Amino acid sequence: MKRSALSRPGVAVVASALSLALATGCSDSGSDSGSGDKATGGKGATATAKALSDAELKKLIVGKGDVDGYRFAAADQSERFASSKEEITVADEKCTPLAYVLTGFAPGDSTAYVNTMATPVEARPSASSTKSMEDMTEKELDDALNSITDTLGGTVTIVSLSSYEGDGAQKAMSSVSDAVKGCAGGFTATAKGAKGDAQKFTKVVAEKASGSGGESVAFAVTGDADGDKIVVHGEAVRHGSTVATYYSMNLAVFLADGKPKEYGIPAELIKAQAGKLA
Repeated sequence: MKRSALSRPGVAVVASALSLALATGCSDSGSDSGSGDKATGGKGATATAKALSDAELKKLIVGKGDVDGYRFAAADQSERFASSKEEITVADEKCTPLAYVLTGFAPGDSTAYVNTMATPVEARPSASSTKSMEDMTEKELDDALNSITDTLGGTVTIVSLSSYEGDGAQKAMSSVSDAVKGCAGGFTATAKGAKGDAQKFTKVVAEKASGSGGESVAFAVTGDADGDKIVVHGEAVRHGSTVATYYSMNLAVFLADGKPKEYGIPAELIKAQAGKLA
């Protein structure tokens, strides 16, 4: 898709994709976390594992000072795809865990949950127009699109931590693994009160996981946006009773002229988060 060729509906497609990328109001983990309580169960966790609290997870989620080259902040709540998991509906129920990972929510029925958004520091946001898309001129639409491209010039990643009682973390991982295998043909997700149409994904493929934690599952999902394709990446990693999920999207790849470049979940983010959960 070429930026100069984008029409008014084309910008709407980008806004729709952005709403999925910035799915939830993320927890701001910008402050130093200190050593914290890292009783996540480790690789020897059993079905008697205890879940951590929201406060404990907030201390453990990756943030400022944990990895160079990123800033961590809450997502703009105006860009939410859904404000809660209960608002998300997936036509094929077995694919629901993937929709949750791709909207920054916990893949299973967690006891506690926090998340944050990591953005490369070189991807500087610019001031956005206060006008709605319907009221913009063609030049203003193009300027707004350029702003989105510049803001998301790097790979934006939503990192989440969810904690479970007993074998809940193992079950959550199994649900993601089963969904990757069972939803190869894609799925459609809708949200109550969401802006824009349902999000349609046409293909799910397994990818090589990071291998961190006790177990990990990675996948790539191809989305269909008015005939244009965008590939996003997800991974779930279990650390004892806690599951870390990562969802990465690069809209610059989607909007760029020519052949899209390859990208994936930044390895340094996974390494930093794994270190805090060790």
